[in-house]
Amino acid sequence: MNPFLVISIIVAFVILLIGSAYFIVYYQHPDDSNEAYLPKAIVILGFALSGATVLMLPLDTANKDGYAGCAGYDDKFCGGLNVEGMWNTMFILIPIWVFSFIPFMTFYYEADDGMLMAGTAYAPNPVKKSRIGQAACYELFVLAIVGVFFAGSYAAFGETNIPIQDYQGLGTLKEGIGIITETNSYTFEYNPNQNKTFHVHDLINMNPLDEEWLKTVVDNGAAELTLEVSAATFFGNLMAWVGWFLFALFGGIGLVALPFDLILAYTNRPRHLDPVEYAEIQINLRERVNELVDVGEMIKVEREEKAQAGLAGAFSTFSFDAEKRKAARDERQAVLGFKQAVYLLEQDVDAFKAVTTDQDKYNPLMPYLYLMLGCFSVIISLFWFLHIIVYVFPSPPLAPFLNNFFKSFDSWFPLFGVLAVALFTSYLLLCAVKGCFKFGLRFFFFHIHPMIPGKTYMSSFMFNTALVLLCSLPVVQFCQEAFADYAAFADIRQIFGVQAQNLKFFSFFWQKNVFVYIFFCLNIMTLVYLGCKPKDQAASGQALRDQLRSRAR
Repeated sequence: MNPFLVISIIVAFVILLIGSAYFIVYYQHPDDSNEAYLPKAIVILGFALSGATVLMLPLDTANKDGYAGCAGYDDKFCGGLNVEGMWNTMFILIPIWVFSFIPFMTFYYEADDGMLMAGTAYAPNPVKKSRIGQAACYELFVLAIVGVFFAGSYAAFGETNIPIQDYQGLGTLKEGIGIITETNSYTFEYNPNQNKTFHVHDLINMNPLDEEWLKTVVDNGAAELTLEVSAATFFGNLMAWVGWFLFALFGGIGLVALPFDLILAYTNRPRHLDPVEYAEIQINLRERVNELVDVGEMIKVEREEKAQAGLAGAFSTFSFDAEKRKAARDERQAVLGFKQAVYLLEQDVDAFKAVTTDQDKYNPLMPYLYLMLGCFSVIISLFWFLHIIVYVFPSPPLAPFLNNFFKSFDSWFPLFGVLAVALFTSYLLLCAVKGCFKFGLRFFFFHIHPMIPGKTYMSSFMFNTALVLLCSLPVVQFCQEAFADYAAFADIRQIFGVQAQNLKFFSFFWQKNVFVYIFFCLNIMTLVYLGCKPKDQAASGQALRDQLRSRAR
């Protein structure tokens, strides 16, 4: 076993845990500073799990370094680590965190404790309810839905059909199939025109004449291997497929939005104000505050009136009344717009304080740090953009591009190549978080969960933890395909690049690069959109107020 890899794993995981803990301490709201310890533990371990999943790709590659020089293909763990087992562990832990721990902690954290609505006009006979009991009931419902979905998907799409001719370059046919199946019993289908199936048992001891005959079948292009993938591999593929819907959207936006916002943080940095500018900004902020206070009061009064009238059920998502559904949607849009306007107002107030009352606390070097990070992120985003064009989309690729860049370090310092892969994969995960927040600010489809130092509640932590966990496997699946030359012998290439690539139903999405095309198109659309409207604009307080008044009439 390579001691360097073992030490690297321990050090990396300790750094992830420490970084996650510091992240919570730095961003948490004072109200949560001395409570919600169990949700904090789930968030810390969730962030560490997501980071470890993304960093597993460079570890897998390092473990397989020099694979072709190993003593035969039977020596599958050239670096001494069972990376395949580690991948299967990640495939199981991620759905457990996303569908079990995080929902339960969210339900528990946001549940009312004790006598619900005690002493109010809405609950004259209050009922004692346990937070754990409420959370457990909701969680059982979630697990039932997810369990049926996972089990049904596995039963229907758990088989993969692998064209054997694609793997003749791995060595002899026996070795190539052995690497793919890792089993001695499977079904080998050939010559579909005659509807025959050849069953091979104990392939390792196959008769040389039989092996030569199978090679002839392969050369004629009629060979296909059918096997049932393991539950862990299938769940990893399913989680990647589900996560791709989020990653294609948010990652596609974030790959452009991240460098944009970092550079804007420099160009829009606080500056010295003359008396006229000071007065104008102060008046503008005061007007915005008054407008949003009015909107907040109107939302509160409207909800109280509906509760008193017993109309709470009118806004149920199961309502078939089109008018009521439209009213509920309008209310939701108003609330989301209100939250977005409040957030941007807080940002502007903080910037105003930085050049007035809080000058002593403001660090003038921060804008230059943002500029440096912005320029660096422009380079990384541009490299990803070019790599997709020259390597991912064409078949065969026009050039290895980033693969050659990573390989260039192998001759003198392989660690740099591993770190470079880790940088490019982690960057995509960061872009997904940025894209989610950016999308929430511009389009009012869901509640935004910004990470603000000293002002972030645990509900926002858990939302973002679930997001990075859902996006971590799509990042890995995309990167193993994008870095196929560099990670040619990695275990993840056999899992995602071979078995999952040919799974029933899912093969269309992977082989046709459906999600990658969506991801790339959103890159272009976001670039054009942010080029025209680079600055986030708050929803008009007057417009929100008029919208609420029109519904009240």
